[in-house]
Amino acid sequence: MLITLLFVALLAFYVAWNLGANDVANAMGTSVGSKAVTLKQALIIAGVLEFTGAVLFGHEVTETLATKIANPALFAATPQIFVTGMVTVLISCGVWLQIATSRGLPVSSSHAVVGAIAGFSWVALGVGAIDWSSIGLITIGWVLTPLISGAIAALFYSLIKHWILDQPNQVVQLQEWIPWLSTLLLGVFGVIVLPSLTQPLTNFVIEQVGFNIPAYDIPLLTGAVAAVGLTIISWRQLGDLGKTEESIQSPIPNPVEKLFGRFQLLSACFVAFAHGSNDVGNAIAPLAAIVYINRTGSVPTDGITIPLWILILGGAGIVGGLAVWGKKVIATIGENIIALQPSSGFCAELATATTILIASRLGLPVSTSHALVGGVVGIGLVQNIKSIKFQTLKGIAAAWLITIPVSAALSAAIFSIAKILFF
Repeated sequence: MLITLLFVALLAFYVAWNLGANDVANAMGTSVGSKAVTLKQALIIAGVLEFTGAVLFGHEVTETLATKIANPALFAATPQIFVTGMVTVLISCGVWLQIATSRGLPVSSSHAVVGAIAGFSWVALGVGAIDWSSIGLITIGWVLTPLISGAIAALFYSLIKHWILDQPNQVVQLQEWIPWLSTLLLGVFGVIVLPSLTQPLTNFVIEQVGFNIPAYDIPLLTGAVAAVGLTIISWRQLGDLGKTEESIQSPIPNPVEKLFGRFQLLSACFVAFAHGSNDVGNAIAPLAAIVYINRTGSVPTDGITIPLWILILGGAGIVGGLAVWGKKVIATIGENIIALQPSSGFCAELATATTILIASRLGLPVSTSHALVGGVVGIGLVQNIKSIKFQTLKGIAAAWLITIPVSAALSAAIFSIAKILFF
């Protein structure tokens, strides 16, 4: 069994590696494309934050994919069949993500996992083993996500374009808007990240100090202080950038775009952290299910407690894949759909975060890559529809369309072979 666990752990690392190579472009693609950061800086920043998010908060996924798509209770009498199925999920997901990444196509790792679980479940127990309502929700989220994100990005960018970029004195206008942009940025990302970050402090105040405070008081206070601090720092930076440009008159970037670049970098950091904490489950949930079965002898029917070593394995895989293979997908999102400036890249990332937040509140499973591509296209529509490279979009859409059926077919085929060989 130890050899089996080692093999499965390597497979989970392989999936995490491919997930890092493909999905982390969602956090950093627009920042690299708009020249807010270099590719090397993006890889380092995303690597640190993805790993931190995965290890610190990856265990907070409340319902793992191991218990969502197929009904685990149906496998209660045959846990070894379930273990074999989870192994085929890891193989088929890793292979499909690697193929998509090698072609520079941003696809949804969660959809690949969903398709793979559905594929092996169908072969193992028939069509009735699949939770079709979950598949239906995923399909709805898949269609709506890029549309909603595109609309929000277009709205954000239209406002910034009208009130700041198209004004004769951009610096003065941006000074007036900095408090609102700071509040918007930290408000959207704070709702995603701050409750998790501050939960230990809230628990300490309630349990040790004996001061019973509402759950969201500390996140709100932290967000408010951060927004005021970001506003003051940004005002100071904008003044320094404006003086530098006036005194040197050289190829220094527009101070307004330079400041937006710093806002965009901050938004990218939040996305990377949140992605690490939320999506690492796509790679390690099957491994966690197998470890659970090995320890208890039964199939998990509720949420799974993920050991720390599995979280570290997933985080390390994500960072490794990002560093070695992440460049192609970053280039697709950041450069090959439309030409991005920091102001437009910031709007795309903000729209992505807002869309994911709305979807999670509605209980819809969504894809970060779908949201970000939709946001970038929405900005392209505001700028000039002719600036959108539709050839790139055709390739991305094709990859989205076939992710679930391809991963399902791969999983079904591999499981069928395994069933013949081992059962």
